Amino acid sequence: MFTSVLMIEKPLTPADVEFVTTLHGDDPVSFVVLMQPRGSKDRLLRAIDDIALGELEQATQEGDEPEGREALEPAEQALTHSVAALQAAGSQARGHVVQRRPLEVLRGVVEETRADEVIVLTAPHFVEEFFHRDWASRARHKVGVPVLKLFSHAVDEDQTTAGG
Repeated sequence: MFTSVLMIEKPLTPADVEFVTTLHGDDPVSFVVLMQPRGSKDRLLRAIDDIALGELEQATQEGDEPEGREALEPAEQALTHSVAALQAAGSQARGHVVQRRPLEVLRGVVEETRADEVIVLTAPHFVEEFFHRDWASRARHKVGVPVLKLFSHAVDEDQTTAGG
């Protein structure tokens, strides 16, 4: 069985689930999902990314997003939703919320599970990517397995997800 460590920052959409579960054709895949809650230190970078994407209204609402401990419950819900969606698609999946040192946790999970790859599924983060400070760029130097960076699919307003 192929093992992928999947790093996410938002609940998986149906399109995301289909995307990651079909990457390896008909080969069975097991996922370990790592979900990291939002942090206040990222607020400015998220706002700049929103502006770069032309989402001015979203940029002004960054301060309204839960952060730190307030973000823990939504992160748990997003993780539960995402693991269940992967399982419903026929994959083995488990996961946990990462509160501190995500790259160290990632390296430990890769070693423990003998993962074949890391998939970082994220929204575009132009500033972090430009300076190679995004998860995928930093993980490539830490984990010893291929790191694939994919962009998550946006959730339509009429779609419902965990916590939303």
